Amino acid sequence: MTNTNPIRPKLTIRLCGPRGFCAGVDRAIQIVVLALKGYGAPVYVRHEIVHNRYVVEGLEAKGAIFVEELDEIPEEHREQPVVFSAHGVPKSVPADAMARNLFYLDATCPLVSKVHKQAMRHQRLGRHVVLIGHAGHPEVIGTMGQLAEGTVSLIETVEDAAAYAPADPDNLGYVTQTTLSVDDTEGVIAKLKERFPSLADPAADSICYATTNRQEAVKQAAPGCDLFLIVGAPNSSNSKRLVEVALKAGAMQSLLVQRASEIDWDAIGTIGTLGLSAGASAPEVIVNEIIEAFKERYDTTVELAEFSVENEHFLVNRELRSIELTHDDMAWVNG
Repeated sequence: MTNTNPIRPKLTIRLCGPRGFCAGVDRAIQIVVLALKGYGAPVYVRHEIVHNRYVVEGLEAKGAIFVEELDEIPEEHREQPVVFSAHGVPKSVPADAMARNLFYLDATCPLVSKVHKQAMRHQRLGRHVVLIGHAGHPEVIGTMGQLAEGTVSLIETVEDAAAYAPADPDNLGYVTQTTLSVDDTEGVIAKLKERFPSLADPAADSICYATTNRQEAVKQAAPGCDLFLIVGAPNSSNSKRLVEVALKAGAMQSLLVQRASEIDWDAIGTIGTLGLSAGASAPEVIVNEIIEAFKERYDTTVELAEFSVENEHFLVNRELRSIELTHDDMAWVNG
């Protein structure tokens, strides 16, 4: 009998751990899910709750409505909850919500809130705040919005740090966006400290543990990879940093993909080792979807490239803690 099954090429997938949802993202999504269970649809969400279209569309299907500003909420829904995204918001946003008598639930990641507090601490101690981050990112907008205009300066690159000319060079303190590349940020901080020796550190690291852990796992897995795929959205800062980290650490090529359907199989070429990780906003179900897509085309072996195990868990808002959250409630993202 003739065997009509083509011989599939062998492929080793180095699956990074940790990957995907961090505790702050998990908490933010849970807040919207619980609000829908407890208060019914619609639940409004200001800005994307996290930077992932699959998550946003999944919550929309459950009854969430995403808006950019609070004035988009119609009068007849003013008693329904509105959730602020995990990236954090300027102080003006909750103030606006209170002025409109809106019931709001703040899903800001606790580690982003910690950066807000560190920035405000610098200011209380008489320091001008230097924020290292990406202009226009919601987290940066939220952090700058904790402070009075003119009291914080944004630095994006080593070149920015070299050109920075503060009014009082001896009274500076810095914080960083939580989702930056650890290595790139070290270069910016080093340049600032070279120029301003009295620059004060934040009370604790600003780049969050989840960002650091995912980058370190990718660094360890990347050498020898013919291709490294990062599951994440184009507007996800931490996901884009993982692509850069993979290339710097030795992967032959590295790509950002949102779904298996985006993979250009003809362009991949011949590969024997694939690295795979996911940004902190990317659901595990999509990681599984991509693994299955490769298994259909390759004789696949999956190896876990684990850097660390994360056990962090952040409580949801007090108003939601009496509402039961089941496995089925989160299966659409967690599998």
